[in-house]
Amino acid sequence: MKRFLKVIQLHRNESDLIKKAVKNNREAQHLLFEMYGPKMLSVCRCYIKDIQKSEEAMLNGFFKVFSNLKSFKNEGSFEGWIRRIIVRASISYLRQQKHIEFPVDFIEFENESFNNIKTDIEVAEIQQLIDELPEGYKMVFIMYAIEGYKHHEIADLLNITEGTSKSQLFKARKMLQEKIKKLNKVSYGSN
Repeated sequence: MKRFLKVIQLHRNESDLIKKAVKNNREAQHLLFEMYGPKMLSVCRCYIKDIQKSEEAMLNGFFKVFSNLKSFKNEGSFEGWIRRIIVRASISYLRQQKHIEFPVDFIEFENESFNNIKTDIEVAEIQQLIDELPEGYKMVFIMYAIEGYKHHEIADLLNITEGTSKSQLFKARKMLQEKIKKLNKVSYGSN
């Protein structure tokens, strides 16, 4: 009698999982959730400070992912498609919780760069600084600087003008730069 080893497939083919998940195969859906859940939770966490609320937004997003899986056309990355849904779920969650304000001040934009800050601040500290931004600033900053959205895309998603998006980004960067300078002064002991 020959004994055969059972081969366990460690890396499942993503497109096969997607096909099975479209047919409501719960195991395939679970595997897709396990593959992308941690990354998508970190996306939600960028927008939503509280971890439990971030998890709620992520779960709402995954519900939309699996409800609309048939609309995924295998054009572009599946992760990118999920990410867009999760970002919208996070924004939707924030809208439901409170009114998000986008204060409009007219600002002359200078060609000043805010990306030249030298610091030894840890990632957790930077996340905390971002969390302290007013909601409007924070959302636009994350969408532009972290997610890579263009101002016209941000304007469409948030129902604001491109000018408001640019203004919010400018103010967010300026506020973050000031907070980082203060942290650097404290950590280096200078006044």
